[in-house]
Amino acid sequence: MSETLLTSWVLLAQEAEQAPAGPGMLLPIIAIMFLFYFLILRPQKNKERAMRTMIDNLKEKDRVVTIGGIHAVVTNVQRDQDIVTLRIDESTGAKIRVGSSAIARVVVDDEGKKSESVSK
Repeated sequence: MSETLLTSWVLLAQEAEQAPAGPGMLLPIIAIMFLFYFLILRPQKNKERAMRTMIDNLKEKDRVVTIGGIHAVVTNVQRDQDIVTLRIDESTGAKIRVGSSAIARVVVDDEGKKSESVSK
């Protein structure tokens, strides 16, 4: 199987060397690269920047959801170690420590302000 695939690649490479690449082929390649940048790369960079800003702005009493789906309240943020301590149970006060990259989102109330308790 891999031998056939290798042979196909060699034949395609030989055809590419023989075919003249005129200016007619350059325009579609540039258009594809342009679309790839604006449809894939740029939105991904914006999303990463927004996520980094959200994590940098975490503070105590923020309600968060982790990537595992745990709803909790931030009790401590150790920025130098990238660790966030979360209170996951109001009645027992159970806490866990997670990496700051484990925070998926900050939960905001309907009024637009952050709430101070975990929803049950």
